[in-house]
Amino acid sequence: MNISTHAVQMGLEWDTRTGAVTVPIYQTATFRHPGLGQSTGYDYSRSGNPTRQALESGMARLDGAARGFAYASGMAAITNLLLLFKSGDHLIVTEDLYGGTCRLFDKIFVQYGLTFSYVDTTDMAAIAAALLPSTKAIFVETLTNPLLKFADLRAISALCKMNNLLLIADNTFLTPYLLRPLELGADIAVYSATKYLAGHNDTVAGVVTVKDPVLAETVYFHQNSVGAVLGPQDSWLTTRGIKTLAIRLDRQQENAGRIAQWLAAHPRITRVYYPGLKDHPNHDLMSRDARGFCAMISFEVDSHELVEHILMKTELISFAESLGGVESLITFPEAQTHADIPPAQRARLGINNVLLRLSVGIEDCDDLIEDLRQALEE
Repeated sequence: MNISTHAVQMGLEWDTRTGAVTVPIYQTATFRHPGLGQSTGYDYSRSGNPTRQALESGMARLDGAARGFAYASGMAAITNLLLLFKSGDHLIVTEDLYGGTCRLFDKIFVQYGLTFSYVDTTDMAAIAAALLPSTKAIFVETLTNPLLKFADLRAISALCKMNNLLLIADNTFLTPYLLRPLELGADIAVYSATKYLAGHNDTVAGVVTVKDPVLAETVYFHQNSVGAVLGPQDSWLTTRGIKTLAIRLDRQQENAGRIAQWLAAHPRITRVYYPGLKDHPNHDLMSRDARGFCAMISFEVDSHELVEHILMKTELISFAESLGGVESLITFPEAQTHADIPPAQRARLGINNVLLRLSVGIEDCDDLIEDLRQALEE
């Protein structure tokens, strides 16, 4: 069955008693036991809630996983995954990743004895050179934020298997609709479901999918013990959003491809980062492994003064953090999403004072291009 059909059908099978087409919102903290030593399968909503389980089971199907897990945010999901490791363990991490993930690693989990090496995960030699006896995992963003590099998960997975490492893939930008990391060798996929999965800028959520059933049991133990679970209302919103994932991403990608080409031809734009452009260094690899190129574009303008001009002058495109919703958003990574990355590292990576990141929505593409055109005029 096609993944878009799986997405639309998510939760449909859940309420066999009434035949409800959408999964009900089980807004309850606890569940009544039918008898001493007996359970309906639900006891307390931290441990399991039918609305959340519909989302978790549906995401497991979308990713081809043994189990799925839903959390209060994408950062809560990554935090729970770090509980798989102990003091002294070392992780190799994508160097140009979301600034909030970098903050979590470098300002919180280093206090508990974890160490992290940041490398270009599109460079297999750089990954191999970073291996230490204490290395336990490689954490990659399948499409990096904000420079849109695409990693070769097959090759990284082979390296992980040779060295008995876990491969964790943050697949937020691509979603299972465009890429299924577990099929390419990842052990765990993680998502900020706030973004494309929920898709409407109206809820905050995180999702993890795990390939191996034994590892999934450990992840569940941590989820239940820590308790940063997604509530039933937000679980319902996320499930509702996933039902339209395919048609939203189809439209968003179509818009992004046209906008990227338009930006590349504009005299005030000095560089465009979009893997759908044939001159992108990872275009061919992504054509092989993914079903599309996503709807994120980063681009550089010819002066820092133009940055604020664009942010303040766009009318349809909102100056806001986050991404992946139906509304187009633009942000300035150096000061917004990646401010927690040290300045020297930002400069080395190219996250500079002329870089903007655009999350393309489902609006009419001609209207979005016109909005950018008028904003680029001084």
